[in-house]
Amino acid sequence: MRVLLVEDEVRLAETVRLGLVDAGFNVEVVHTGTDGLWAATENTYDVIVLDIMLPGMSGYRVCERLRAAGVWTPVLMLTAKDGEYDQADAFDLGADDYLTKPFSFVVLIARLRALVRRGAPVRPAVLEVGGLTLDPARRRVEIEGEEAQLTPREFALLEFLMRRAGDALSKTEILANVWDAHYEGPANVVEVYVGYLRRKIGGEGRDPGAGSAGASGASGAPGRRPVIETVRGVGYRLVVTD
Repeated sequence: MRVLLVEDEVRLAETVRLGLVDAGFNVEVVHTGTDGLWAATENTYDVIVLDIMLPGMSGYRVCERLRAAGVWTPVLMLTAKDGEYDQADAFDLGADDYLTKPFSFVVLIARLRALVRRGAPVRPAVLEVGGLTLDPARRRVEIEGEEAQLTPREFALLEFLMRRAGDALSKTEILANVWDAHYEGPANVVEVYVGYLRRKIGGEGRDPGAGSAGASGASGAPGRRPVIETVRGVGYRLVVTD
């Protein structure tokens, strides 16, 4: 099992290398983010152990650049940064696991073996609804070829609507999937973010009312306009109109 270790603390890197070698891993070590990015894109590894605070380029940027380049080697972030937002940022940028320093070698080796067994994930498909495209890997949204700038929450909401395009989704369902299953804030936060999205992707869906189903379906035909419809008494759905 071939491991790339990207760690700028030379002594720690050597300690980790020796421990992994003793466990049967074949380890290559580099000490900067720039070298780590080059090695990970030019060579093949079963897993990458990546520090966050690195000279040249942070581990966050390395991971982000790897995923943008289509490199799906499993990444374990090994770092002293233990805040929940630090971990969330790592996962949002494509990391597969996160371990804080100081750490147990037994746990590190177990997690690496689990990542290797799981293998590199399949690259997420680009979603298309009408002239709207969303690339989960690159965190990029385009409308008729023009990039739209979305916040992380707007992106998550749009991704959920696109994956369920044509379905009427309740506010409760949206909250559970885009916010949190235990979210206890006001439900009208969904309305607020739907409003933000409507302004950014263009067009407000009409309320189809009780006697009309509206424009249903999720055809990817170019030039068709995506809108977020209000479904009275239910919630919202993403559809396309001519």
